[in-house]
Amino acid sequence: MMRFATLLKHPADWMTGHDAETSVVLTSRVRLARNLAQSPFPGWARKKERQAVRDSLQGKVESLPGMKDGFSHELSELEPLQKQVLVERHLISREQAARNEGSGSVVNRKQTLSLMINEEDHLRIQAIRPSLQLREAYKLAHAIDQRLEGVVDFAVDAKLGYLTACPTNLGTGMRASAMLHLPGLVLSDQIGPVLKGISKLGLAVRGLYGEGTESLGNLYQISNQSTLGETEEEILDRLTKVIGDVARYETQARAKLVAEDPIMVRDRIGRAAGNLTYAHIITSKEALNHLSMLRLGADLDFMPSSLVEICDRLFMETQPAHLQWRAGKKLQPEARDIIRAQMIREHLHSSMPPAIDITGKES
Repeated sequence: MMRFATLLKHPADWMTGHDAETSVVLTSRVRLARNLAQSPFPGWARKKERQAVRDSLQGKVESLPGMKDGFSHELSELEPLQKQVLVERHLISREQAARNEGSGSVVNRKQTLSLMINEEDHLRIQAIRPSLQLREAYKLAHAIDQRLEGVVDFAVDAKLGYLTACPTNLGTGMRASAMLHLPGLVLSDQIGPVLKGISKLGLAVRGLYGEGTESLGNLYQISNQSTLGETEEEILDRLTKVIGDVARYETQARAKLVAEDPIMVRDRIGRAAGNLTYAHIITSKEALNHLSMLRLGADLDFMPSSLVEICDRLFMETQPAHLQWRAGKKLQPEARDIIRAQMIREHLHSSMPPAIDITGKES
């Protein structure tokens, strides 16, 4: 199986090959919650029962097509820092990282599929794709689900559908979400009304790492809240439409800002570029916010398009656990801030254009 260091050596498949489709919608993710019919849910199970579930499921998952030669580990065998890196990569949840014996993770080599064993439910099947590809993400997760249903007896009720630890996941057991980059709506002060409208439609808006987390770098997750009473197709249709609408609002907001206040837009992008290029100490929050503006500049063609992929990698690789793993030791916040600034300077050194004045001419 793949070593942890090998998993981190290359960026995830969904982080490469960006184009206009990922200007606003960075990723699409689908997660299916499943439980075994004859075993108590993880929250009620004893240590031996959780371990038995993990032993039973992990081997079956490892043998699935596409999962062979991937990363597979019991989480209790990983260091806290390694688990936090997996959280920052969105491969496991914060809740699973806090669990001990009997919890496991299996990730394919491209990091497009990850399966969490004994999180809140016995199994969480997660698929992630770039841009607005919710149906493609669902197909990946569904294919794994179908193969496992041939060898595992899942807990299903004729009326309620799939049985889950949390009642809000009953039914399809599916949570679909997209990560959106919305600096245009934030800069134009339209983000509040848009998010309020999304909530009225029965959808959830969360921060960078899901429920209870802050939105940083103008990144927002939009997902379905209900799983009961709707089919997977109905949920995907509704969510795809709303996310598509939000993406159009963002594109329109960017165009309006450039047309009506180009100096302000270029100033924000230029200040972000200056801070990232020359700062020697920078916090995680500050870095994310500046990287957001730099990515906006690349999307608007004010900056080289190559900066989009660089910014996306830095969004993740400048997070605290990634920095400490790279350094090979635990670091105090100030030390992380220094290393983060150095990493950003190194990545941007050969990619930044000459200074740009407010008319758009190089100086």
